[in-house]
Amino acid sequence: MIYKSIADRLRLRLNSSDFNIGSPLPGEKKLAEEFGVARMTIRKAIDLLIEWGLVVRRHGSGTYVAHKDIHHETTNLTGLAEILRQQGKEVASKVLIFEMMPAPPAIASQLRIQINERIYFSRRVRYVDGKPLMLEDSYMPVKLFRNLSLVHLEGSKFDYIEKDCGLTISGNYESLAPVLADKQLAQCLNVPEQTPLLRITSLSYSDSGEFLNYSVMFRNASEYQVDYHLRRVQAVNPSPEQYRQQLRRDNAQEHHQRIHRGIGERGRAAGRVQVVGKGQRRRVGH
Repeated sequence: MIYKSIADRLRLRLNSSDFNIGSPLPGEKKLAEEFGVARMTIRKAIDLLIEWGLVVRRHGSGTYVAHKDIHHETTNLTGLAEILRQQGKEVASKVLIFEMMPAPPAIASQLRIQINERIYFSRRVRYVDGKPLMLEDSYMPVKLFRNLSLVHLEGSKFDYIEKDCGLTISGNYESLAPVLADKQLAQCLNVPEQTPLLRITSLSYSDSGEFLNYSVMFRNASEYQVDYHLRRVQAVNPSPEQYRQQLRRDNAQEHHQRIHRGIGERGRAAGRVQVVGKGQRRRVGH
């Protein structure tokens, strides 16, 4: 139905960084003109948003954002639990597997450690407001985290790494790809098989350059939204005069290198003297 499609599109818009809790929605007339439908259709779409708990209608005033779905805006590196708790969400983790194992080659390569070096392997499901959001497989070097326990994994790994271990998480490499849920993922996340999921690999490193954690995560894409705020660094274009000066310097350097190589080759061919530097000579044997 058209109103459901409009409600879904409005839901995505409300969950973007353009709207905050308490922000007003555009009026029904304006939305009707934007979507090319009758005001009654817009009213039914907003009724759905109210039913989902995302907006509230105030008589004589308008409609306002009341809540957001799980939303993550990436302007800096922040743990998932930190972000969601700031949004008033209840976050919990259920640890399915926690064990020590030798690092296989692929994991050792990611963490820059020796093959078969001891690592922790954990698998946990992250719940938000009682609903499973993500399945996470995580690998951490034992040498950096001697006292990692089940209790730590049931909370925030970022908190454990920085507050308990005194390590500073400096950055994170991430790779994202869409996948379809297989039987095991569907069971863990309580979704039908073939549900679209977001597969994220994450490699965190410290300010001293040590790799702290490698994770493979599967997130329910229908329950999670990420906004990226990326800045473009503009290249500084040289002026025509600067360009000509740089070209002259490059040509002079290349000419000097050709002369230097030619003298060296003649010295080696004669088997006598090779020029090493200004005012220096070295005897070359046959």
